[in-house]
Amino acid sequence: MNKVKGGRYAVLCAALLWMGVSAAADDPVLRMVVGPDQVATARVEAQGTLALLLPSGRQQRLDGVADADGGARLSQLDVDFDGRPELVARASVGQVNEAVAVYRFDIPQARFVPLALPASSHEQCGGLMGLDVDAANRTLSSSCRSGPMWYVDQYRYHDGRLYLYRAERTLMLGDALEATIFVKQTADSGPMAVWTTYDPTGKVLETAISDGLVAPRSDRRLLAFSGQVVPARLPLYARPGDTATRRYLVREDRVELLDEKDGWVKVRYANPTRGDILGWVNANP
Repeated sequence: MNKVKGGRYAVLCAALLWMGVSAAADDPVLRMVVGPDQVATARVEAQGTLALLLPSGRQQRLDGVADADGGARLSQLDVDFDGRPELVARASVGQVNEAVAVYRFDIPQARFVPLALPASSHEQCGGLMGLDVDAANRTLSSSCRSGPMWYVDQYRYHDGRLYLYRAERTLMLGDALEATIFVKQTADSGPMAVWTTYDPTGKVLETAISDGLVAPRSDRRLLAFSGQVVPARLPLYARPGDTATRRYLVREDRVELLDEKDGWVKVRYANPTRGDILGWVNANP
């Protein structure tokens, strides 16, 4: 037997032996094709630890994720849209959330490496939770619940690296906004939130205030809630915190809600003769 065939035979024997031990322990084993003639296998051990048998025949262990019983579910999914699957571990945490860990097989290193998330202060879930992969739009969505709110963070790739593409923050204005701009909502409407779209450098591309429980479509621009001005005369300022202006909106003017800062709301009014007019109104006068 030549060296090449002998090496492959040894790897195959190691894999069969390793998988046999796993089967005896009643642990599910995931088999992944990670490259040309390259197969890796993975199984879940105690406390969500992942035990991997690499194409080289070597073993690798990863932290993974774990539910209350120390278990996790394994799958393979093309998370970086390069045509090759990644190893995905999922585990239920709390009552409604799902922790997710993703590992890419790095061919030069011949081992699995964690999918690197960007450092950002705007995401709400603090990592991949309830991962959803939109292959058509090359977008990853991470969703989680905190208190009564569901949050969604969306990620995209640029030059092979993930960046935060879209995120939300809850609008904390209480009833103050309703006395300034009335937004009609239904029993199914969730709390309002400011949605923000970012470019790969973190620059804000657009903002809009809409339903915090309904994630906007990743392939479309943000759609803002619209409402009607309540006071007979509502000052429209150039910036939050301004104290003087010559611009005003009047009762029943319809505006779109775009952003919020320290109790000030950015709106857009479609003037029939002058086009769109942007400004800020004080929702906490």
